[in-house]
Amino acid sequence: MKTKRATLLTKLVVLALLVVSATALLDLQKQIAQAEAQKAELEAQVAQQTQTNADLQDAVDNSGDPERKEDLARSKLGLAAPDEQIIIFTD
Repeated sequence: MKTKRATLLTKLVVLALLVVSATALLDLQKQIAQAEAQKAELEAQVAQQTQTNADLQDAVDNSGDPERKEDLARSKLGLAAPDEQIIIFTD
């Protein structure tokens, strides 16, 4: 029995399919890299927002604490106790 050899047309079709497949694969790899970069950026945003939420929850939970009120009065309003002296260092 004789086997048929692939014709030139068949070889060209297979080559064209290989080129198209390779191009599509490279495009998919590029999309995957972009998606992974976006995922990393979003994960960083989530971590930052989680920390912000925890800080805000702590502020709400301790809003009635007298020490916290005193710290806020000092840091935000620049107030001091009657017997306290404030020293500000400048460079």
